[in-house]
Amino acid sequence: MNAPIETAPRTYEIRTYGCQMNVHDSERLSGLLESAGYVRAGDAEPDVVVFNTCAVRENADNRLYGNLGHLRPVKDGHPGMQIAVGGCLAQKDRDTIVRRAPWVDVVFGTHNIGSLPALLERARVQDEAQVEIEESLVTFPSTLPTRRESPYAAWVSISVGCNNTCTFCIVPSLRGKERDRRPGEILAEVEALVADGVLEITLLGQNVNAYGSGFGALADAPDEVRAMTSRGQSAFAGLLRACGGVKGLERVRFTSPHPKDFTDDVIAAMAETPNVTPSLHMPLQSGSDAVLRAMRRSYRQERYLGIIEKVRAAIPDAAITTDIIVGFPGETEADFEETLHVVREARFASAFTFQYSKRPGTPAATMDGQLPKEIVQERYERLVALQEEISWAENKKQLGRTLEVLVSEGEGRKDEATRRLSGRARDNRLVHFGAPDEPVRPGDMVTVEVTYAAPHHLVADKPVLDVRRTRAGDAWEARQGGAGGEKGVSLGMPTIGRPTVADAPVSGCAVHR
Repeated sequence: MNAPIETAPRTYEIRTYGCQMNVHDSERLSGLLESAGYVRAGDAEPDVVVFNTCAVRENADNRLYGNLGHLRPVKDGHPGMQIAVGGCLAQKDRDTIVRRAPWVDVVFGTHNIGSLPALLERARVQDEAQVEIEESLVTFPSTLPTRRESPYAAWVSISVGCNNTCTFCIVPSLRGKERDRRPGEILAEVEALVADGVLEITLLGQNVNAYGSGFGALADAPDEVRAMTSRGQSAFAGLLRACGGVKGLERVRFTSPHPKDFTDDVIAAMAETPNVTPSLHMPLQSGSDAVLRAMRRSYRQERYLGIIEKVRAAIPDAAITTDIIVGFPGETEADFEETLHVVREARFASAFTFQYSKRPGTPAATMDGQLPKEIVQERYERLVALQEEISWAENKKQLGRTLEVLVSEGEGRKDEATRRLSGRARDNRLVHFGAPDEPVRPGDMVTVEVTYAAPHHLVADKPVLDVRRTRAGDAWEARQGGAGGEKGVSLGMPTIGRPTVADAPVSGCAVHR
């Protein structure tokens, strides 16, 4: 009797575009596929390619279809290869994707990422494209299997969706209304992550500090939510304080908040909870009250700068970052000068700057006063130049300071040439430091003295003052012995600088917040 023929497991690759929510969704997609028997592709062409798309930027469609076009001949020469498209652009375009790219096998939306393995199998058996788009959330994504990219830092989703109606933003229509997880579920996930070696978590939501509103009226909220808010504090402030009680959790971050929900009790919780880091990413979008009104943003310049002032009073060393859109319809030179004024007053450590991108289906797309490209470009360049100057000046204030750095991987593109390692300080600044004599692993902590400052990073070239080996470093080392040491994904903010407009990173869908 002949032995059964062993079939190699099918391989997969996920290509992720856009915000932290998409990055975290891709971790879940990886977990789902691996639970179904797939393995991550190495250097060989994968059997399944999944595009997790973003619909924020104007060129998102062209970018997707360009990538799909490049894959068509690859698929023709790779029998059995499948292509799947998910994420916000899939939710928006639906049947259009299969019509424009009929070689795509699966299209799934933001609300049903858990369906991917079944859809791939159905497409294979039936030999026809499968399109499944749900109009509302089927299963809260955090209940799905997850293959985390980093053994030392993790995303923790506390909500999905958004109740805001910003006129430039398409995400609420694609992600739906806000739905919140119960505090007990969130804290149980945090504790499980810490037990696995994680030292740093980032609480993730498309309007993260509105947490609690997804439960409706307080009287109808779960008992644990009412208990968390019994002293008058917001649910989000209560959640931050609860994270402070998780033993072994060293750093807590969150992204992205909305200024309208940024209350004094949240500032107090940040200042009084030792493991909440002195960093804040709070989108501005515009410094002009007139433009903010047209954007349907429910705060004004005075309110925004007031929050900054309170944060700095409570947390003097806080590094504050932001998002700014240049060239919104109707923006005048005087409006733009108001934005520059706020940038000068706020002294942001860094900023993600975007040229306004018209998105069909949003109110802003049909507004009068759409600005010529050359005007938007000129203002964008002035804004970037000003922020670069401020970022450099703020980083120079770090010279001579002693910082504790969580060692990371994949953030120092020149580390091999410079013989340095890289990591993030507590305030989320990127630090490159000289490699010490003793082995240091991603996930370990080092103490260094800053010797040089650039606009977007710090350097510490003096000998490392201290190395603290951690459970997170142990977890990273264990993964190298098992999975072959794939490069991880840092939870630091994306690279800041003068990105090309087409590829500018988006933080936590923060250009919408």
